[in-house]
Amino acid sequence: MKLMKEIMVSSDSPFSYSLRSPTPKFCSSFTTRIFSDVAGDITIVVDGEPFLLHKFPLVSRSGKIRKMVADAKDSNNSKLELDNLPGGPLSFELAMKFCYGMNFEITTANVAHLRCAAEYLEMTEEYCEENLIARSEVYLNEVVVQSLEKSVEVLCTCEMLPCLVEEVGIVKRCVEAIAMNACKEQLASGLSQLDCDAESTELKGGCLDWWIEDLSLLGIDYYQRVICAMGSLGIRPDSITASIMHYAQTSLKGIGKCQIWNPARMKSSPTAVENDQRTIVETLVNLLPTEKSSSIPQNFLFGMLRMAIMVDASIACKLELERRIAFRLEMVSLDDLLIPSIQAGDSLFDVDTVHRILVNFLQRIEDEENEECGYESEGFASLGHGSLLKVGRLIDAYLAEIAPDPYMSLQKFIAMIEILPDYARVIDDGLYRAVDIYLKAHPMLTEHDCKKLCKFIDCQKLSQEASNHAAQNDRLPVQMAVRVLYFEQLRLKNSFSGSSGDGFLSQRISSGVPSAAMSPRDNYASLRRENRELKLEISRMRVRLSELEKEQMFMKQGMMDKSGNGKTFFTSLSRGFGRIAIFSGPAGGKRQKSGRKLRAEAKTGRSRRNSVS
Repeated sequence: MKLMKEIMVSSDSPFSYSLRSPTPKFCSSFTTRIFSDVAGDITIVVDGEPFLLHKFPLVSRSGKIRKMVADAKDSNNSKLELDNLPGGPLSFELAMKFCYGMNFEITTANVAHLRCAAEYLEMTEEYCEENLIARSEVYLNEVVVQSLEKSVEVLCTCEMLPCLVEEVGIVKRCVEAIAMNACKEQLASGLSQLDCDAESTELKGGCLDWWIEDLSLLGIDYYQRVICAMGSLGIRPDSITASIMHYAQTSLKGIGKCQIWNPARMKSSPTAVENDQRTIVETLVNLLPTEKSSSIPQNFLFGMLRMAIMVDASIACKLELERRIAFRLEMVSLDDLLIPSIQAGDSLFDVDTVHRILVNFLQRIEDEENEECGYESEGFASLGHGSLLKVGRLIDAYLAEIAPDPYMSLQKFIAMIEILPDYARVIDDGLYRAVDIYLKAHPMLTEHDCKKLCKFIDCQKLSQEASNHAAQNDRLPVQMAVRVLYFEQLRLKNSFSGSSGDGFLSQRISSGVPSAAMSPRDNYASLRRENRELKLEISRMRVRLSELEKEQMFMKQGMMDKSGNGKTFFTSLSRGFGRIAIFSGPAGGKRQKSGRKLRAEAKTGRSRRNSVS
């Protein structure tokens, strides 16, 4: 008893570190001699820290120290060295306290270190009953694995321990415990939601997975193992997605804007932080649920794609994100598509990535059409065609945004235009606006390049407002202006004769009649193309009908006007057409700046035309 009272130990907590900073901070005044009156007979050095101890308490509980003392060549040698002891001097200090019978508390912060140190020192039941291995195992089995929070805390401390922590099974047990407790929590949450009223949205909103924030404390390797274990136990894909999103927001905060516009970064070798970020991005993408029922927000996928580009993730990682985005491209906003380019000397926007996404989307539409058996439903437009029309409007708006870029090459701009099929646009007003902005921003284009760019605009699919503007647009080739005037005259003639203005419909239908000499597969493809053209014609007819209704209203107003100002009927009709403001949509902040001059020029052209008449 007198001997034990004279033992001197550090008064600080042996493992005073937080889970977010798993590296322990050693006490600078760590004692090198724990006995004041009774001199020790053995010195044990752990990572450069000497401990003056007694042989008897140590050899009675530690098999490793017993063997080292027995194998010592010089019986008078009183110095031993322990290399690579798990946890270092702090773990050894706790183990020595246990050997001397001193009381200390086993916690989630030190149990993994104690278990590994006890394994290293061979503190088994062979040398003493209820030795340190058994005591730490009891705490792990009865306290840690019963709680999700405690399992996460212990797993965080395992990240700085060597492979010995895997051999003793602490990581595996913690991972399985986290997954099992999360599964139990999901079942309990489901039962509680069944008891909720249909109108009790607050209670349902509170039944969220609280463990999502806890998992963000783990390193990416252990987090990956936990998510895989959860998936194998049947955790909801939406819960896994929410956890991945939270983990990404927590762990990828270091990716700043300086990594985007820094060309020197591309030349230098990646740092350790960038390698860690790349590993996190690639791992999280691989962990995303594959079920189609799991709805991953598109803005999150685009955020991950931007990060993958910044940290130069693997090609497979970026292609997987592009494939997932293309699966629901019709739900994407214009801001999502504006991905900045990190290549020096290239255009301001990453057009190649958007082009690949669009290719995947069109392939998905084609695959869905090939999977259809027989004719479609009685509806005029299928889901695939409706999605294609939405994407067509989105890409036209995207083209208008990237058109002012002075570094945007004509080849890339044309590639984005021609990849969409003709039936993806009901009207070409958006395409005409984008082309006009590009011509204005690139005045040095040759006449050949202008013709090459403008040939993608179908003059028959321009609205009255766009036709008026195109007829007076000096930036367009003369041939296109002539075509616009011709079709405007034809449209005006058809409006007087009461025709629908689509005289090519019968010709297109007759050209699509299947031949008996064609194979059944070719016949089906021909019928599918014909059906698609019919849908497009119907959509156009709806637009024309809307314009004719407006024209009729303006005609009535012109006939009722008795002012006697000498203006002809055609002048009133032309002015009525000018009021159909396709380009003058609601303002959209900076995004609408590129189209303001276009609308002003159209307005000036109309007023000049009316004044001449």
